Amino acid sequence: MISTIYVEDGVADHPRTLEICERFPKAVRVPCQRYGEVFNRRSQSFRLQKRQPALILAEKLNRFLHEVPAGYGIGEGRAFYFSHMLNCLYDCRYCFLQGMYRSASYVVFVNFEDFFAAIEDEAAAAGDSWFFSGYDCDSLAFEGVTGFVEHALPAFRRLPRGWLELRTKSTRIEALLDVEPLERCVVAFSFTPEEISRALEHQVPSVARRLRAMSRLVERGWRLGLRFDPLIYSRDFRRQYEELYGQVFAAVPVDSLHSVSLGPFRLPTGFFRRLERLYPDEPLIAGPLADRGGMVSYHSGLEAEMVGFCTEELLRRVPREIFFPCELPSAS
Repeated sequence: MISTIYVEDGVADHPRTLEICERFPKAVRVPCQRYGEVFNRRSQSFRLQKRQPALILAEKLNRFLHEVPAGYGIGEGRAFYFSHMLNCLYDCRYCFLQGMYRSASYVVFVNFEDFFAAIEDEAAAAGDSWFFSGYDCDSLAFEGVTGFVEHALPAFRRLPRGWLELRTKSTRIEALLDVEPLERCVVAFSFTPEEISRALEHQVPSVARRLRAMSRLVERGWRLGLRFDPLIYSRDFRRQYEELYGQVFAAVPVDSLHSVSLGPFRLPTGFFRRLERLYPDEPLIAGPLADRGGMVSYHSGLEAEMVGFCTEELLRRVPREIFFPCELPSAS
């Protein structure tokens, strides 16, 4: 899977670096001073690199936490996201990472403890706080390599007012099944309808496999989240989303859910233009989209129709108090 590992000089002897490198004994190991020398090089092809990404082991030096914009929360208190990893194993055609980064290689910041120290400081200062993992990566998909969740859960058990969301499309849940559930942790699974997932979410486990993973977590007592984000248009989107919701709620008990969120498709215009260059023949790119105030999204009427329909369908199934539609700024 990984044939080349770049290692920053400063973490060459870090125990986590050595442990990860041991998992890939045949990989070529290449030293570098800072990960940006590799990750931010010009004239890289994200599309080509996605076929054989390298792994870059690095140290995060600052800005461990970023405050989440208003309208993206799922509960009381302040909300932050953090990125122990950059880029994702999966290849979702709508993903903003393809428009953000030049490289498809995986960056893993091995100094997890510095992230947890920053989280502990923020939780002590801000009181009840949410911390979201899975913004720049999938929280669970690379767990077999990084062991991130294995280290994160004990850190959050020490925080009486800190909540963790692990957002994922993965079925790699072994690290969660082997420990007692953490009350202040939500394992949030993202979904699009199966037909859309097969077309756009390459390498992502099927809806049925993700639902089986969720059922196993329910049996162990974990709190779950559902994330229907982004909404993707198709001509029969009503049928597809109605079928998806029927499938999901037949498998996942409502009383196991902490929250359900919903969000429309939107990308910054610059990111979308890069996607156009990467995948000019992708049907998603040719969809009924419009540039609305620096964001590319579906036309306002269509977006309102999709959000309205999905909101109505979800509120038929879940209590309003656990439903969190993404309150994005109006794009005109």
